Amino acid sequence: MPEPDLCEISVPNRIGFRFPGLDVPKSELPKGLVREVLPLPELYEVDVVRRYTRLSQLNHAIDTGYYPLGSCTMKYNPKINEDMARQPGFAAVHPLQPIQSVQGCLALMYDLQEWLKEIGGFAGVTLQPAAGAQGELTGILIIRAYHKDRGDHKRTKILIPDSAHGTNPATSAMSGMTVVEIKSDERGNVDLEALREQCDDTLAGIMLTNPNTLGLFDEHLEEVIHMVHEAGGLVYGDGANMNALLGILRPGDIGIDVLHYNLHKTFSTPHGGGGPGSGPVGVRSHLVDFLPSPIVTITDEGDEETPPIYGFYSPPKSIGRVKSFHGHFGMMVRAYTYMLMHGKEGLRKISEHAVLNANYLLARLRHVYHVPYDRICMHEFVAEGHWEDAPEIRALDISKRLMDFGFHPPTNYFPLIVHEALMIEPTETESKQTLDAFADALITIAQEARTNPEILKTAPHRTPVGRVDEVKAAKDLILSCGVSVEEEE
Repeated sequence: MPEPDLCEISVPNRIGFRFPGLDVPKSELPKGLVREVLPLPELYEVDVVRRYTRLSQLNHAIDTGYYPLGSCTMKYNPKINEDMARQPGFAAVHPLQPIQSVQGCLALMYDLQEWLKEIGGFAGVTLQPAAGAQGELTGILIIRAYHKDRGDHKRTKILIPDSAHGTNPATSAMSGMTVVEIKSDERGNVDLEALREQCDDTLAGIMLTNPNTLGLFDEHLEEVIHMVHEAGGLVYGDGANMNALLGILRPGDIGIDVLHYNLHKTFSTPHGGGGPGSGPVGVRSHLVDFLPSPIVTITDEGDEETPPIYGFYSPPKSIGRVKSFHGHFGMMVRAYTYMLMHGKEGLRKISEHAVLNANYLLARLRHVYHVPYDRICMHEFVAEGHWEDAPEIRALDISKRLMDFGFHPPTNYFPLIVHEALMIEPTETESKQTLDAFADALITIAQEARTNPEILKTAPHRTPVGRVDEVKAAKDLILSCGVSVEEEE
């Protein structure tokens, strides 16, 4: 039975909330400022609470089920992170408070900067960017500023491998750079010949996602970095897939000049309905002067009896502020807690287990689903959701059917270089029992694709909402109680 609309259960004169009495003189609002008719549903408080509680229980969430979204690293968010972020000393502060009253917050930010520098092998870090995509933008603006500072104004070309994250081309274009795509070779690496052709005196840099969106570590990585540096360009590392590298590889050590981290992926802070994220950026020594301002620093080292005093400094060639105040501080607290809980050895185990889980799933599925780049993967892999002997079935049908087994679908149709892509990332937080159940479901679905394709084409069957007409849903938006955009117009 479909959930009733709030307007449908509205009853005139029901009241669920009373405003407190006025503590200022009563005043008439100017005409035209408030709508004359405001058809809000009239309900008791219990009606509203039950309505939204039921709706929340219909949603799939990382706390209720496995979430194998490739490239997103949707792993469990430990509840201790939330407890720490809600401590009054963190949750009740304001960024405009006097510096002496927020020394604990600044100490946390400083330590987090230092830890991210150590993890990535970088000389400097900014915590400002509000998401991975904004971290990308920050990194490319730093690269652009570096070349301009050297008077190298013709370096405006950014190379983007076709296995990179989809935000990379948009980031480069928004920064005023020219985007050139580089093809992958037959093993899923950057094609060295295609790269060599673009390494000229207009090259500003390359944006590398490594491991790439195929879930593969580029076998030519050092050669790619050397080739770009020899041409005078810089290397941007898309750190969204750092969940495969923690404690194993430091990108700065192999020549990656600038890299963003996703605190809401690798370091377990929640994605949260599209935000807030957090995308700190690390740079090597030659780019430190270009970092966004301000950055937390120690202004007085203190002594045995006096703790250090923290403050801010502005890099001399800073690209300026990229986020209001100092970034998403609550995300920093959560990531700090996560790192503190795991420690150095624990962070490495995160990546080792993530890679192990992905390769276990790959081993179980590679003989049932075609894997076009079939070699040892890192934290994720990409299979095709299509078979020649089941031509009417697409990746979307497989994903819809997975919902009947209680699983959230993996990422569909990305990366674009794989036909009918199913991009699967188990993360390190899932047990073997969960992975086996997921693999069993995919194997069953592969059998159904040949024996009963209609059950896939009409799935899901066991969810509160069945197969949605996605084109109609996008075109006929319903933004208010029972009224579509077309009806309002």
